[in-house]
Amino acid sequence: MKVLETKNAPGAIGPYSQGFEVNGFVYTSGQIPVDPATGEVPMGISAQAEQSCKNVGAILEAASIGFEKVFKTTCFLADMGDFAAFNEVYAKYFISKPARSCVAVKALPKGVLCEIEAIAVK
Repeated sequence: MKVLETKNAPGAIGPYSQGFEVNGFVYTSGQIPVDPATGEVPMGISAQAEQSCKNVGAILEAASIGFEKVFKTTCFLADMGDFAAFNEVYAKYFISKPARSCVAVKALPKGVLCEIEAIAVK
């Protein structure tokens, strides 16, 4: 097992890793829309979805792969009313159209509107 760590995605805010590479697979922890450079969270679902996707991408890059290798995602939304706007941004990044679960949750860390985790193959 190899721990994936990059300064281009937010550091873990708990007892976990940003991601792992195991037996040719890459697993990312859920990525909330925190800008790793500033620690700030952008306003609105579109900007937050964009930042969450960029954070997932940074972890994939740390594993020397891209979005095209992602085959499964799990997406969490604070409000299912944001589904269409979230999808619009998500589709720009997850071009391989991975299998996906998308659920509404009561709350997310730091009061953000979305979180994305991914599984990819090397």
